[in-house]
Amino acid sequence: MNEYRKRPVWPFVLMGSAILVVVLGAVGAFEYMVYRMSDPETTILVGLRVDGSRVSFKAPVCAGDTVRTVEVYDSDSEDLLWRARGPRTAEGRTGAVTLWAADDFRTAHPKAPPATLPKWLDVSVVYAGGDDGTGDVFEVRKVRAARVPAGKYWTREGPMTAAEIDARFSC
Repeated sequence: MNEYRKRPVWPFVLMGSAILVVVLGAVGAFEYMVYRMSDPETTILVGLRVDGSRVSFKAPVCAGDTVRTVEVYDSDSEDLLWRARGPRTAEGRTGAVTLWAADDFRTAHPKAPPATLPKWLDVSVVYAGGDDGTGDVFEVRKVRAARVPAGKYWTREGPMTAAEIDARFSC
């Protein structure tokens, strides 16, 4: 009287399907994050301006936020060219910074700019109150050749004012 009793298949199919959906969802989420983080269209827009020996940078800042640190690197050699902390000016706190203007910061090293700017400048800021920041790498020759109008910065999307750069930042 021991007869083989056939088990229903549907619980196994249901459990296998649920596991497959979870695995595919995790892989999809991972791929989306990798794509999102590497997509240049989703990077934060910043600007640079070169007027003779004066180099100015604009990073967007939300209302009520401030810039804490500015760093400039030679992108080819990765040498630190300048680091400044604690902007003293209202413009500096809101992301409009003249690089190598040591008096505009509580601390800045070195005080003087390099004799000649490197081919590629990597400029970044860190916002106060956290480790978030932004920046970009700029080809100095391209920025100079753009002959950006007064009051504007060179960006990947063309010349923009400080207000236009701030407006593109989602706060």
